[in-house]
Amino acid sequence: MIASHPDQGWSLLCNGVVLFEDTGLLLPDGSVVAPHRGLVAA
Repeated sequence: MIASHPDQGWSLLCNGVVLFEDTGLLLPDGSVVAPHRGLVAA
């Protein structure tokens, strides 16, 4: 991890990926991986 901003909900990884607290990703080529949280058991 190169930079961590928990107050803003994101971290920059050493491979250029931006990791968001909601499990979404922004890849170095500009493509997006949508948040993928599991279902919460009631």
